[in-house]
Amino acid sequence: MEKKVQPSLIEASLMLILIVVNIAVGVIGIGISPNVAILFSIALVMLYAAIKKYSFDLLHQGIIEGIKPGIIPIMIFILVGALIAVWIQAGIIPTLMVYGFRLISVQWFVPSIFVVCAIVGSAVGSAFTVMSTIGIAFFGIGVTLGLNEALVVGAIVSGSVFGDKMSPLSESTNLAAAIVEADLFQHIKHMMWSTVPAFVLSFILYVVLGQSDHSASLEQVKTVTKVLEEQFVVSGWALFPLFLMFFCAWKRLPAIVTILLNIVVAIVMVFIQNPQTSIQKIATVIESGFTSDTKNQQIDLLLSRGGIESMMPTVSLIILTLSLGGLLMKFGLITTVMNHIAEKLNSPVRLMFTTLMASIGVNLFIGEQFLSVILPGNAFKEVYKKAGYDPTVLGRALEDGGTVINYLIPWGIAGSFVAGTFGVPTLTYLPFVFFSLLSPLFSLISSITGFGMNRLEKS
Repeated sequence: MEKKVQPSLIEASLMLILIVVNIAVGVIGIGISPNVAILFSIALVMLYAAIKKYSFDLLHQGIIEGIKPGIIPIMIFILVGALIAVWIQAGIIPTLMVYGFRLISVQWFVPSIFVVCAIVGSAVGSAFTVMSTIGIAFFGIGVTLGLNEALVVGAIVSGSVFGDKMSPLSESTNLAAAIVEADLFQHIKHMMWSTVPAFVLSFILYVVLGQSDHSASLEQVKTVTKVLEEQFVVSGWALFPLFLMFFCAWKRLPAIVTILLNIVVAIVMVFIQNPQTSIQKIATVIESGFTSDTKNQQIDLLLSRGGIESMMPTVSLIILTLSLGGLLMKFGLITTVMNHIAEKLNSPVRLMFTTLMASIGVNLFIGEQFLSVILPGNAFKEVYKKAGYDPTVLGRALEDGGTVINYLIPWGIAGSFVAGTFGVPTLTYLPFVFFSLLSPLFSLISSITGFGMNRLEKS
């Protein structure tokens, strides 16, 4: 008979503190890879399991159960790597860059990409899709304009996350509404109490910080545009996969199907543009990424990216992080602390603050976006009901502390994806993802002022 796993509050708290210190000192203090820091944390949990005399089967179960929720995201990341590579080879991303140079004002570039990514994200319901398609093009434009890479990535991520959060097509938004048992559109409407002010303030900050030396930028833009038009097939037809992406979102096709379909279309476009292209060359691009050889160092650096291999560091980090999260869940280390905290809440400010911190904490310990909504949601659902609050209040707190924060965690699924896609470390772009940083703040302000703290209707 399997030994019952029920740690004491002191045990659970000490283990979680030890893991936080280990990761913080490793990643931030010493500067080692998050993979190594997470691996050491797994070793710490295994040492704890050995002291408690838990079986190896229990360890294995925890790892398997932890990795299971990440299988689909891992598949998506692998496909995104292939998508980026073939989109560059087919001239899709170069076309988006050229058209972007023509349409977007240099002075308003940073706030513009924030707004555009927000609009597109709301339409497709997937931040990952936005960042790995038009986000790559915007990143290339921003670097060409001489803007701070971290600022550009911050604006792209902020806009994409806003769109994902406010879209009825978003998996995370549907999940949050389902967990708290609220109507989807009422949930989205209620999120505006924190989302709108966070969006407005983020826009203002991007306007202020997005200024650049326009004269030097415009000269650089002319050079880059000329090289792109010479080396790639730049035409309106190259935008077809982008419209296909919108169509798939409208039809609510799964992300894996949408990305695979776009990869196939891009490959067909490559063969139409150059019938002499060999299958082996396409396969190499999909596997190892596109290698730009325009003789322009800046363009070659920007467009030599993508491929399945480019996503392997992200995949390994996700596997390790989810394994750690699975062990923490299996041994009851997280739920013990959360359940204890839930019993002590007796004011709206304390309730909101604790919910936000719990969601952020799950992001830190497990690194999985959905679990940062599911675990606190289940833990605090009855607490909010007893306090007389509408379920949409809890739903907003879960999104503001869970969904949007995962993009700021270096070992989180979303954070590692962003870093892998743009080649900018998470801790470097983190200070500029204003929307994610401000959302929990405005939720907390809501609880202090009482605005947006909707009460249950009396029956």
